[in-house]
Amino acid sequence: MLLTRPLPALVLASMLLSPYAGAADAALPQSDLDWLQRVTWGVDAATVARYHQLGRAGFLDEQLHPQGDEHLPAAVKQQIAALDITRQNPLNYEAQYRALNEQQKTAASDVDKQALQKARNDLGNNSINQAMQRHLLRALYSPDQLQERMTWFWLNHFSVFSGKNNLRTLIPDYEESAIRPHALGHFRDLLTATMESPAMLVYLDNAQNAAGHINENYAREIMELHTMGVNSGYSQQDVQELARILTGLGVNFNADNSRVKPELMPFLVRDGAFEFNPQRHDFGNKKFLGHDIAGKGFAEINQVAAILASQPATARFVSRHIATYFMAQTPPESVVDDMARTWQHTDGDMAAVLKTLLTSREFNASLGKQFKDPMAYTLSALRLAYDGRQIINLRPEINWLYGLGEPLYGRLTPDGYPLTAEAWSSSGQMVKRFEIARAIGSGNAGLFDQPDGTKGTGFPMLTNRLYYQVFDPYVTGNTRNALSQANSQQEWNMLLLSSPEFMYD
Repeated sequence: MLLTRPLPALVLASMLLSPYAGAADAALPQSDLDWLQRVTWGVDAATVARYHQLGRAGFLDEQLHPQGDEHLPAAVKQQIAALDITRQNPLNYEAQYRALNEQQKTAASDVDKQALQKARNDLGNNSINQAMQRHLLRALYSPDQLQERMTWFWLNHFSVFSGKNNLRTLIPDYEESAIRPHALGHFRDLLTATMESPAMLVYLDNAQNAAGHINENYAREIMELHTMGVNSGYSQQDVQELARILTGLGVNFNADNSRVKPELMPFLVRDGAFEFNPQRHDFGNKKFLGHDIAGKGFAEINQVAAILASQPATARFVSRHIATYFMAQTPPESVVDDMARTWQHTDGDMAAVLKTLLTSREFNASLGKQFKDPMAYTLSALRLAYDGRQIINLRPEINWLYGLGEPLYGRLTPDGYPLTAEAWSSSGQMVKRFEIARAIGSGNAGLFDQPDGTKGTGFPMLTNRLYYQVFDPYVTGNTRNALSQANSQQEWNMLLLSSPEFMYD
């Protein structure tokens, strides 16, 4: 409901007499603003300045070649470095988790068992909460915004659910080691990394896949969700053969290697918790997608990853998913065709495939019309409201994502969250967004509270230089009228963050 009381004189003066209000020469054309918002997690002053400096082509080229965490603000780097998941070896977490589990089994009393259960849950919750914090800090402050958007995409494409088994302690390393390093690299390398990830192998049950006890679950999801897609020409026989190829891929959380026969020791592969156990592998010859696969152990994994990554069906299926993600709608076949051709010509170079999409007329035609998903909405609100100021407490943002139905690592099924705008535009979604807009617009929402409980201060002044540079020139008459009826700066902030101009990109 629009407010009808007049805007207080002080707020009105701050809007009308602002030194930024006449900075039309610094304004981005709306087409550039829309493009920039879609390629990033929302604009902040530093991003807009870099775009002005480089232009669209230069900005995109820079985004396609990320520089890494060393370019994060120093305080944010320190915040990430202080996290336990950054300082500890991933195996240490798992060892602690398993030790607590064993102690609980032999505990003398119910009180002791409950205490050990709580300690185990706290360890898992701390691990996954810190993974969320690290992901959100990078999304908010990294200048490598396209890498951040693609890291989220791949985490969704190769989705694992943190609520299964002990995955809370495995997911931090899954994102850090399997997903993030390959977000803009070659698809083959990304696929291989996920196939060697303990989190993926546990989630999709391949840790139980062994010669004589075949489990097809992971093989089926690789074909249906990760690479070629359903109805793309592969057969049930291909799924079965892939499951045989994947036998032996599993985990070993002990410090020592698994016991294997002496003659099989040369085939043993170990990297952290990941283990290829040749004693569990089917060394028979296979035929997969028309290719003969000789029984040679772990080398079969690299061979099959290369075969899958080079399939025209994979190029089209994954390109379509990427285009759907960035366009928030089912993409035209013409842009999928162009992306797939680039994929084939570059051996699945994701930077080249993305450049084809983000410079296409189809992508430009989609701009400014699509409803933001929860991640994009909440992050863009924070990037605008606080414009580079370091957020200390990420718990409110984590809770908002839970409330909006899109928490990090929270998709129960392996298909990932929906990528089209229609999935996020229900009336319940809108009510929750208005609540979040009020929380951000009315104060600091606890975002600057210290770990020791000390309450932080911080109030978003959205009538700032960034607003006048990039939003004010394109605010519609209806929204401008609503803003003029706000009774305070807090209400003005809330109305802006609830406006169609901000809900869409």
